[in-house]
Amino acid sequence: MDIQTIQGNPASMLGLAVQQTMEAGCVDLAWQAGVNYFFSYGIGDSPIVNDLKQLLRQHRESVIVATGSEKREIGHWRKYIEQVQQTLDIDTIDVLFAEYVSPTDDWQQVRALADQLYRWKSDGVIRYVGITTHNRAIAQQLIQESLCDVLMHRYNMAHRKAEETVFPMAEAAKIPVVAFTSTRWGTLLQKPTDWLTAPPTASDCYRFGLYQPAIRLVLTAPKTLQLLEDNLAALTSPPMSEHEIVHWQQFGDLVYGSGQDSFETSWP
Repeated sequence: MDIQTIQGNPASMLGLAVQQTMEAGCVDLAWQAGVNYFFSYGIGDSPIVNDLKQLLRQHRESVIVATGSEKREIGHWRKYIEQVQQTLDIDTIDVLFAEYVSPTDDWQQVRALADQLYRWKSDGVIRYVGITTHNRAIAQQLIQESLCDVLMHRYNMAHRKAEETVFPMAEAAKIPVVAFTSTRWGTLLQKPTDWLTAPPTASDCYRFGLYQPAIRLVLTAPKTLQLLEDNLAALTSPPMSEHEIVHWQQFGDLVYGSGQDSFETSWP
């Protein structure tokens, strides 16, 4: 399965994660560069969301709208879907994600929510059912139980264990993966004291993720036009060579270290 626009065109390799604090013009710049996948953690009344709304007025069938919620109650989801439809002036949401499924979730509640999402898909309210998780065991169970059409999962140079556990299953099940935290919230762009060469650029981080066959696209969430322009280089750069992959794997191993700091403990 691929992620496609209403017109049937494939999703771009890079998706723009719209932020409330994002500089005006980012939506248009991304669109002009070839980005057709736009994701937002929440839909509120903000200038950047209004920019997305204007784009949709002109190019609805060529744009993939992805959003979601961390809530599990069905009543909340009905209200959220209505909010997205009204705010963006659209009838159908392309990808709707149940976000951040974690070990603390009630699995029966997760199943019930997935069932409801698929009912809305059958009704034409949404086009793809998505689920996001940091947890590899949960990602595997989601795939095994066919609880989503699209899986959004963490992957970057320092967090690569999904290569062995999640990605082969996703490929076999033909479930496309959307990768997030490609720059590990910007920390991968910083040079460790014991790393002898330059740290990766954001474009390097995105290209590293796209090297994985299971990953259909990676998300970028820059706050400024300049940062976005730099990140968009991933769209026109060649695929990473084996030499580059090994180089950045070594970098990721160094950054990850023993995996015992607070960040790694929370999301191993």
